[in-house]
Amino acid sequence: MARSDHLDAETRITSVREIAARSASGHACLVQLRGPQMGRRLELGARTFSIGRDPSSDIVLESDSVSRRHAGIEASPTGHRIVDNFSTNGTYLNEVLVQGDAPLRSGDYIQIGEAIFKYLSGDNIELAYHEEIYRLTIEDGLTQVPNKRALMEFLDREFSRARRHERSLAVIMCDLDHFKRVNDDYGHLMGDYVLREVAKLAKARIRQEEMFARYGGEEFCAVLPEVDIEGARSFAEDFRKLVEEHVFQFEGNRVDVTVSIGVALADDSMKRLEALMLAADENLYKAKHAGRNRVVG
Repeated sequence: MARSDHLDAETRITSVREIAARSASGHACLVQLRGPQMGRRLELGARTFSIGRDPSSDIVLESDSVSRRHAGIEASPTGHRIVDNFSTNGTYLNEVLVQGDAPLRSGDYIQIGEAIFKYLSGDNIELAYHEEIYRLTIEDGLTQVPNKRALMEFLDREFSRARRHERSLAVIMCDLDHFKRVNDDYGHLMGDYVLREVAKLAKARIRQEEMFARYGGEEFCAVLPEVDIEGARSFAEDFRKLVEEHVFQFEGNRVDVTVSIGVALADDSMKRLEALMLAADENLYKAKHAGRNRVVG
């Protein structure tokens, strides 16, 4: 991880801790998991809490996909409810479109435009909040798989272990084909849905000692310790088929999704981790320029 990324992570953690120290404990809050103010905590009280593009909103989301008065959170005798204010692009609760309003339960995910929030409530809200902040440093807020930071730390350990014990280590780089078209033709909500579905397909396939992470944008990476090249190719081909055959359907729209994959195995000539990553990335490049929807390596 670059030094600037490290400083950004430290700054973010420090800032949210300062917010926590200044805030009253309360019994319910929102934590922003995705967006320009990732990690901020928003205390919820008895009044209606407004969310939208309008500058007077309690949470201002400056995005064309967000309506001026998009949604609200209202207190109820049993907790809080999310209310959609007839927004253009909808409000989603745990990936399901909210029809009018819906009750919130601790741990629920709310998506408005490209922003994602987690609702926390209960007597252990402080503990839950700090656990969520820690998770933000190692997990991608959209797909809920490890992020690039967690990936590189895991890969660094496994690369050193593989060299020390002369064991195999495979890296698989994956890139969704023509992903920009999905966003351009159907909008970012469809794109977010596709990324989440791809991550779910991989999570069902990955073993406990392995890692599948979001590398950035539409790129994912799998790290397979003690797997030889044939095993890595088999994993990659199985995953490619899973994506190709999966039905990606969101709000009445269906898209076909394929993935290009580059596979690389650590060898004695690779003295640094970067050489292994470069080999996988070069094979990914070959897969895309050979026609996409294929495995190279």
